[in-house]
Amino acid sequence: MGWLEITFTAAGLLLGAVSIVTPFVADRRARRSRRIGFRKQMDIAIGHNGQAGVSGADPRLGLFNDLPAMRDATLVLLRIENDGSRHVEESDYIDPSTQYGLTAEFPGRRIEAQDVTLPDEHANLMGYFENQPGLLVAGPSTLRVPRVPLKPGAYYKILVLLTGGQEGDRVTVTGDLKDGTLHENHSLTPDEKPPVFSRQARWTTVALGLALIAAATLPLLLPPALPDDCESGTLRLTGSTAFAPVLSELATKYREHCGGRPDITVAAHGSRTGVRELALSDGRPEQGATVIAFSDGPRPASYTRLSESRVAVSLFSLVVHDDVRLTNLSVADVRRIYRGDVRNWTQLGGPDLPVVLVSRSSGSGTRSALGSRVLAGADEPPASSDDCVNRTVRTAAVLRCELDSTEQVLDTVARTPGAIGYSELRAASPPEAPRGLHRITLDGQAPDPDRLTTSGYPYREIEYAYTYGRPPADSLASSFLSYAVDNGTGKGVVATHGHLPCGTAVGLQVCGESD
Repeated sequence: MGWLEITFTAAGLLLGAVSIVTPFVADRRARRSRRIGFRKQMDIAIGHNGQAGVSGADPRLGLFNDLPAMRDATLVLLRIENDGSRHVEESDYIDPSTQYGLTAEFPGRRIEAQDVTLPDEHANLMGYFENQPGLLVAGPSTLRVPRVPLKPGAYYKILVLLTGGQEGDRVTVTGDLKDGTLHENHSLTPDEKPPVFSRQARWTTVALGLALIAAATLPLLLPPALPDDCESGTLRLTGSTAFAPVLSELATKYREHCGGRPDITVAAHGSRTGVRELALSDGRPEQGATVIAFSDGPRPASYTRLSESRVAVSLFSLVVHDDVRLTNLSVADVRRIYRGDVRNWTQLGGPDLPVVLVSRSSGSGTRSALGSRVLAGADEPPASSDDCVNRTVRTAAVLRCELDSTEQVLDTVARTPGAIGYSELRAASPPEAPRGLHRITLDGQAPDPDRLTTSGYPYREIEYAYTYGRPPADSLASSFLSYAVDNGTGKGVVATHGHLPCGTAVGLQVCGESD
């Protein structure tokens, strides 16, 4: 957007705001005081007002043609009303020397008669005109009006018969009010002629029209507003490498949903590593970004300052090199393998290949889940190889190596005959998994998110999201977690990657189970 567009947009916004606010402020200020308004509702000639046959004579209704003194008569109807928001009492009229509050003058004309008309709802005011002091003709063209109390909206009308002058001649009403004003007003609905709008009303209408034009163009000039469930800022997602593909897609979808404004990065280095770094940060932002650490399994009990959210149930799978040819193992056999009791696949009915354990490092949540959910709390044997090919500990029962990521484990198993490893479900399944390996079922049960409550498949873990303390409701961290757990798109991303969202009916049941 160039400077010219910005200038016009800013001017439109300012004009719109001023034009909308100004009438209300002015009206509010005015109506806080006492206000009496008056206006001339009728001024009509009822005589002849001219010599017969004289050029320029003013033919009128001729009601008084037989009364020469009334041939130039006119009728004037004045409406006097309380158009403010405060009561006007008798004591509010300022003229201590008299009993009268207002003065009506008809310069150039002579008052012949006068009368008062009242609407039914204000008939109680008639006493102020029938009793003393009543209306008083104080001079040929001057009429004194008593101190009439008026509630907001109350009014009365004075009909005056005049002679001399012309219809339309000037008529004035004067008087003073305590903490108030007397002013000439205009009807917004027809009296005896079309509505008359004040100068202020006309200019306000023009200003509002311009503001509306400006407002109509603003959506084309300004960036769209953030949806209600979006927040801006900087966020860093760390922790589980098994959950990293989910986090990457969630971050992309959330940015798209929020107009690309949030700055979200994913830097996964393992569940325990991410949770430990968050716990030791004392809540300080990492590189200016709020941090959420995701973990395959619960945090250590000592990290009491971390606040948790349950996001999904992650499913994991054991994988073996295709040469092993086995497709199912019992949980008991898996425990024997990871104790080092099974050194060759022939011991389980497989090919004559030595067992190679391709594992994750100690910070891995996938490894921790294997130990707690499948190996009955036992840990894997110590590493005996640095490259997953050559032994560095000759006395070790089996060759075992440790790698830093899920991708490294899968690639190594796929190219190493006799290898067995583990991974999150989607990465171990076609078409994501590399060629050369296949998944293993456990006790005949395959990992299926839709059958978790009935299959009893053991190799699974709740995916936790940890923040340092509970994030504020209007923070980017809180908004992102709500998107991942409760938003339909977010839950769809989690499910697409083979995890069971905690925000679903089945997910609520499984995620609510005790660890």
